[in-house]
Order: sequence, then structure tokens, then C-alpha cells
Amino acid sequence: MFTATLIADPKEANLDQGTLDALCGAWGGGAARWLNPNVAAEFMVDRVPSNRWEAWEGLQGLGVDLVVQPTEGRRKQMLLADMDSTMIQQECIDELADVAGVGERVKEITARAMNGELDFEGALTERVGLLKGLPESVISEVIEKRISFMPGGHDLVATMKANGAYCALVSGGFTAFTGFVAETLGFDENRANLLLVEDGKLTGVPSQPILGREAKVQALLEISEKLKLDHAQVMAVGDGANDLGMLKLAGAGVALHAKPSVAAECDIRINFGDLSALLYIQGYAVEDFA
Repeated sequence: MFTATLIADPKEANLDQGTLDALCGAWGGGAARWLNPNVAAEFMVDRVPSNRWEAWEGLQGLGVDLVVQPTEGRRKQMLLADMDSTMIQQECIDELADVAGVGERVKEITARAMNGELDFEGALTERVGLLKGLPESVISEVIEKRISFMPGGHDLVATMKANGAYCALVSGGFTAFTGFVAETLGFDENRANLLLVEDGKLTGVPSQPILGREAKVQALLEISEKLKLDHAQVMAVGDGANDLGMLKLAGAGVALHAKPSVAAECDIRINFGDLSALLYIQGYAVEDFA
């Protein structure tokens, strides 16, 4: 059996009964169930419909996401999450660069790196180099004044942990930020790069080895082995090219508001929903949220 889940942006709450009934009827689905009225619903089908992506495309035009996945095993025991533009709404290095007065140059490099147009390690080295001489105090300033959490993140981590899952934050960004984000949201661990500081100022040189795409895959392998979990029991979420390795290895790889080149390689694409969508696709209803 397979489960089809329809998810709208909670702020819009624009998923209506007619849309749900039309797809369920066309696909010969079982009784539909609302997970959150006008936000998320699901129904079961015997097989993956041949017009799955045509239906997905049509629903995108209505501002609704569609996910079809095997019903069995969809509730995961581990969450592996990217940080920048995933658990938080910003790219930390772009915010630091903005304060340093090199924001536009760094944003351009970040966008190209996340699209997979640039080598991640080279792009990170170049961007960190542009931050040389910035006072270390700018880190706490950015955390306090510029960082905002992606909606649904608190619910996602709290609910998965309440149901026995392990949650890890893995970022190509920096421990100065992942530590704060992980502690605030309740992650069990976090991994990221180190911003090197001398005499109270950023050195402009990244610590080695640089944590990028392969390190995220390594995190999935190491943590799942430690917890004796199969990769099928892992949900990974990210938005950039350096997330693709872990997204493809995990049982459920979620491209969240991802770059088009990244989303195109993933079967689970959330373009309108927030992080609570990751709970709905596991079958949690809003009243199940921790």
C-alpha cells in the first residue's frame, strides 16, 4: 500500500475538500483523513499512480504539495537536518558577510554553491576569506538580530523525539550557529565547520577538513550505525546541492523549499508546506504534535 499526502502552507490553509475528493476519487483511494483541516490530508492507494507527477504539477499550481510513498515504515526513527534555509530561514554566512559589507558577493557565491554550480569546499573557502578581520562579536549579533527559525521546526523535533527518534543537525555552516540552533530546537547533536578566531577576529581561513556533502553522508552512516538503524528508518531534509548525498541515502529524503536542480532529484518535495509537513508525511495529525 501507498499513502498520498496533500499539504498546503499552514498560513494559507487553502487545501479544500473538493481538491482532496477529486484526487482521491481519480486515484481510487481509500477514505481520506484530514491531518489538519485545510492544511494536510492523506488517503491510501494500492499502487503509485502513473500520472503522479502530472497530478503533482497541477496541485503545485494550487499551492499544494503532494507526496506519495509506501505506507509501511514511513514513521522514521531518526531525523538528519540541514540548518541554513532549512531549520532557520537564513544562510548564516550571508548574514555575516552582510555585516562585513561583502554581502552581495557572498550571496552570489552561496546561491551558486547551493545550486551545485560551484565546488562546495572551494566556495566556502572563498566566502570565509571575505570575512577576514571581522570581530568575533558579530557572531552573537547575527544570532540575536538576524536569525529566525523555519516555521514548524519546534514541532518537528519535539514530536519526533517524543516518539523515540534521534535528531541530528548537520551543516556546511558553522558550529557557532549550529550549537545555538540545536540547543534551542532540542536536537540531540550537531555537526558543522569551525570558524577560526585569533585575537578576537575571524582569521578568514576555514578549519580543515571542511564539512560538506560527504560529511553529511558520513553523519548519516555513523549515527544510524551507532543507533543500529537501517537507512530506511532515517528522514533527511535539506535544500542545497551539498544535501543531495544524504537525501538520496535516507529512507525519506525531503527537498524543502529547495533549489530546482536539487528538488528535481528528490521524490519528496515540499515547496509550500513548512517543516510540519515532515510530520504529516509520517502520518502524524496536528493533535499528535508534541
